[in-house]
Amino acid sequence: MNTVAAVHRASFDERLPWLAGLHTPEEDRAYFRNVVFEECEVWGTLEGSMLTGFIAFRAGWIDQLYVLPAYQGQGVGSALLDVAQRRCSELNLWTFQRNAIARRFYERHGFMAAELTDGSRNEEREPDIRYIWRRPDQSHGRGVI
Repeated sequence: MNTVAAVHRASFDERLPWLAGLHTPEEDRAYFRNVVFEECEVWGTLEGSMLTGFIAFRAGWIDQLYVLPAYQGQGVGSALLDVAQRRCSELNLWTFQRNAIARRFYERHGFMAAELTDGSRNEEREPDIRYIWRRPDQSHGRGVI
């Protein structure tokens, strides 16, 4: 749990430096312990014994997907996202509008923009975007008898 919180903080602060320090490490650990691990399925990737990335998801939603900066662009995030996409037929997620790297990543994996906000509903007060992904219909082109 503490390792997951540390991966989150390292990735978040690297990609979103204007929001760094919003929470203390203890607040991060408490959030993951009391919310994420209680409400979500959590999967991770390892290199040796080191956690390099994780995804936390529940029915219809990806709540967290973070990869250590040194491992980004190496397929870690794609492998984690694949777990959720195999287990859910539809997924929603939020990311910040200014997080262009995350937006490109999700769009490459079939997510479509569904809603833009001014950030007034999130604690960071940062404009965000909700993405949605639906598993492609596997029945197209097949006759049903």
